[in-house]
Amino acid sequence: MAWYSYVGWFFAGAFLANAIPHIVQGICGNRFQTPFASPPGIGESSAMVNAIWGLFNFAVGGVLLHVCFPPALPPSWGLCAAGLAGAAVMALWLASHFGKVRNAAPHP
Repeated sequence: MAWYSYVGWFFAGAFLANAIPHIVQGICGNRFQTPFASPPGIGESSAMVNAIWGLFNFAVGGVLLHVCFPPALPPSWGLCAAGLAGAAVMALWLASHFGKVRNAAPHP
């Protein structure tokens, strides 16, 4: 398997993990941090922006999986591990970042 397939699956996992909180918050009608808020990643965007941002992340992750999908099924353990690693890195970073932001004093 080519090295870029592992990179693609890593980033697919990261995008798919990032899609989850935005889609959930958007569907629930809650405001949540996005890169489009002011300040980016700290301020909160509307539920609609979160739903759109989550769906965009979901689409990018799906396209990366589709493009980097191996010709033989099922995918190798290495590809699955790369996808899981990307999801884990993104999930842990988001937990750290959003934990700090949401526990800090409110921003105007």
